[in-house]
Amino acid sequence: MAASSKRKKSQARRKPVRTSGNPAKRPIVEAPPITARDWIGAARLRTLPLAIAPVVIGTGAAQLGGRELHWVIALACLAVAVLLQIGVNFTNDYSDGVRGTDAHRVGPARLTASGRVDPRTVLIIGLSFFALAALVGLAIVIRTGQWWMLAVGAVCIVAAWFYTGGKRPYGYFGLGEVFVFVFFGLVATLGTTWVQAFQLPQEAWIGAVAVGLLACAVLLANNLRDIDQDRQVGKRTLTVLIGRRATQIVYTVFLLVPFLLSSGLALLYPIAWLALLALLAGLPAILIVWTYRQPKELVVALGLTSLTALAYAGALYWAFVG
Repeated sequence: MAASSKRKKSQARRKPVRTSGNPAKRPIVEAPPITARDWIGAARLRTLPLAIAPVVIGTGAAQLGGRELHWVIALACLAVAVLLQIGVNFTNDYSDGVRGTDAHRVGPARLTASGRVDPRTVLIIGLSFFALAALVGLAIVIRTGQWWMLAVGAVCIVAAWFYTGGKRPYGYFGLGEVFVFVFFGLVATLGTTWVQAFQLPQEAWIGAVAVGLLACAVLLANNLRDIDQDRQVGKRTLTVLIGRRATQIVYTVFLLVPFLLSSGLALLYPIAWLALLALLAGLPAILIVWTYRQPKELVVALGLTSLTALAYAGALYWAFVG
């Protein structure tokens, strides 16, 4: 009986070997070398319009009333926003990769999760972009004399890191949209306006709320794409907490409310009606979010939502300076 039991256990242990093969005896498949395309994919260029849009709106608000364009400061603000965005993307790649969250993602290449790049290298690159953003931000502070904004910059970098970094990243507890609204909407837009005009007109606030909602819509599309994987690994995004249907509704609201705000602005700035043209990208994105069958389809929705934000910002800029 003992011998029979041992044989059964041995057969049970060997069964997976017959069906899937012994990993130790499989031929080693060498991973393809990392390419420039992989690095560009990790930078997630689809998200960069979210960094550009608030700077465009903030600069337009700073020029209200015929004020002079401080193009050097405006470009510096743009550099800070883009550098921070790329830094966030690389540090997210690192943090999610070492946690195993990115093991089965759809979308841009994941350098850390793929195992083709040393995680430490990805982290260093992300922190390097943060450092560059800090240096440009310091230049803005020196130029404008607004030394208190050093604290704002430091908070931005800390928030960027703890989105997915640290022991308790807030992106894993349903707070991603809150911080995206605050930093990609309010802080980025109002900060850009302040360092150029030293005041915050109501148009800047309205634009900040609008672009913040569009940034949140992008994050919702991203998290809807990853909802199943996030559930499996215990990443409790807002999408995981409220489910698919509620996410689709909230996404639609976040994308459409900015156009209600621009319609209100159009009563004072008629060119703001042109912001409605951004719906040429926004409406197809909404359609995809509501009808998608495969998660990869949401990659297109994400890109269209980002383009919606950029086109919207361009229209508001024209309205403010026209």
